[in-house]
Amino acid sequence: MRANIFFGSQESRSREYKQRRSPYSGDVVSESSICNESDAKKALNIAKEAAKVAKKTTIAQRCDWILDVAKRLEDSKEDMAQTITDEVAKPIYFSRIEVDRCVETLRLSAETMRTMHGETINTDAMSSGRKTIAYFTREPAGVVVAITPFNFPLNLAAHKLAPALVAGNAVVLKPTPEAPLTAYKFAKLFIESEFAIKDALSVVYGDAEVGSALVGSDIPRVISFTGSVPVGEIITRSAGIKKISLELGGNAATYIDESADLDLAATRCAYGAFVNSGQVCISLQRIYVDAKVYDKFASKMAEETAKLKVGSPYNEDTFLGPLIDDESAKRAYDWVQSAIKEGARSLLEIKCEGRVFSPCVMADVRDDMAIVCEEVFAPIVSLVKVESFDDALPRMNSSPFGLQFSVFTNSLKITKRAIDELDAGGVVINDIPTLRFDIQPYGGVKLSGVGREGPRFAIEEMSEIKSVMIC
Repeated sequence: MRANIFFGSQESRSREYKQRRSPYSGDVVSESSICNESDAKKALNIAKEAAKVAKKTTIAQRCDWILDVAKRLEDSKEDMAQTITDEVAKPIYFSRIEVDRCVETLRLSAETMRTMHGETINTDAMSSGRKTIAYFTREPAGVVVAITPFNFPLNLAAHKLAPALVAGNAVVLKPTPEAPLTAYKFAKLFIESEFAIKDALSVVYGDAEVGSALVGSDIPRVISFTGSVPVGEIITRSAGIKKISLELGGNAATYIDESADLDLAATRCAYGAFVNSGQVCISLQRIYVDAKVYDKFASKMAEETAKLKVGSPYNEDTFLGPLIDDESAKRAYDWVQSAIKEGARSLLEIKCEGRVFSPCVMADVRDDMAIVCEEVFAPIVSLVKVESFDDALPRMNSSPFGLQFSVFTNSLKITKRAIDELDAGGVVINDIPTLRFDIQPYGGVKLSGVGREGPRFAIEEMSEIKSVMIC
């Protein structure tokens, strides 16, 4: 099936199409329009005019629009889940979960918008002030450019589209090249809705050329991007004076205290390290374990990991499917071999068949090994022995990333210190740093990015405050 361009509400065929092959089977699963700089500029100009109309629509219409899309998506759940699995080889069980989460994200965005409000200000509260009627309200920012990644091609698109549109903006979406059909089908739900705002959503496909044209244009007021640090840096340098929201990944870590429930910790850590084959920004990559329980935890971690089913993403019980491409599989294998040469050891047999890389638990890892210094984005987790939380804390914070961290402990003192002293956008106690609820603010510090997602917080990012005084 072909993923065509949407120039606003008008679907347009392309002269040329690019094939997308399944990461698992190699079969052609979709075709996407090949777009260029001219296409990006056309979409932006349409969005510029549509934003003027969208701003004047009622909140009721926008909320009805987003809720209608949620209902349509819920009705087509299985087809959308299959499309996700076809394009990015996410195991079908988790593709269905992603669709469910997307429905929730849409509905939450509408519910949040209904209760967004401004605030009155007492301008006579200062001696230099005087009595007025003063308040602030929120208005749509204008045009939003949304650029989305492959690992959650549906729900992460929803985290940008739903808040932007329900706030009264127009959007140009550039989806990941790895899942064009997923984006096309999702956008079609918006455009075909009876409550749709004409031309408020456009979709163009492509890589650097299209992305640069979108980001560098004077038309967008907001750039919302999820992806790599190098691309995030390019966006920051070329965007100019705009509101920029960047979610750039992480190097998530957890600490296993001697007081922790080791069975719980091992079960949850196996999930957090290997769900979606480790291709998650908050995938658990580093586990700092108190020396007193290191060997016991390592054994339990290997045992829990060995239970995970690896194979075809179409099997109902598959936990790990293939990595997204050959380069990712090769990089993961090289990471492991490099760590072994540096003195680490694998607790399980290392298996790599094509793009299917079996989960790998590395023990005796040191802080100077590349496998813990950089984001691996693969099913690899490293165990590092530490003397205490005092030893683990600076090591966890030493990463240039700071998305989410966690600790497993029954110590109230360590819990409080973790909340106060871990340098991250999110801290989880007694669960994995991979835990995320879509209602929460989500984002990181340092190289993990700027801004926050989650419907309420994204709406704030994608709107402008207007201050009013009536004297």
